[in-house]
Amino acid sequence: MTVLPLGFFRRPAAEVARDLLGAVVVSRIGGALTSGRIIETEAYLGFEDPASHAYRGRRHAQNEGIYSPPGHWYVYRSYGMHWCANLVCAPEGMGAAVLLRAIEPLEGFDAMMARRKMVERSDGQAVSARAKGLCDGPGKLTQALGITRALDGQRMSASEVSIHRGRRVADRHLMVTPRVGIRRAVEWPLRYTVRE
Repeated sequence: MTVLPLGFFRRPAAEVARDLLGAVVVSRIGGALTSGRIIETEAYLGFEDPASHAYRGRRHAQNEGIYSPPGHWYVYRSYGMHWCANLVCAPEGMGAAVLLRAIEPLEGFDAMMARRKMVERSDGQAVSARAKGLCDGPGKLTQALGITRALDGQRMSASEVSIHRGRRVADRHLMVTPRVGIRRAVEWPLRYTVRE
């Protein structure tokens, strides 16, 4: 698989968010190979987007990564509990980024399950690595892939977590909705997901 070039990310966040669907995220963190097909993303437009960490040019120690050049990681802690992984896009300094919200696991199921602390059910039947709940949220995704703040500000193509070309999702299999879990600009249709 080919790693996505930096040029892929030098576009508006909404375009990148849509085109990341079907791409494959590969993590080699901690020596464990884990991967998954991206099935849900959200675009954050930067300076003009009230839901963005870069709204009106806000800057502080925790959001410096969002001002990195396109194709770099921006990782932040959500509600003091979960890491969220974003890819910076558009021109450098705009603070636009795409949040990875969900993946379909492909490789490294055991490592993902161990990181998520998923154990056997009381009936002794093993939890399926393909279970919908394994990577169906931004915090679950980062935990399964081993992503932490250590990735923040790194160039994606040179990091332990890379995004590779996958099979493009056809428009008929795509759903665009408002973003979730935010309080501002809640009606903006910037969430992209693969229909089930």
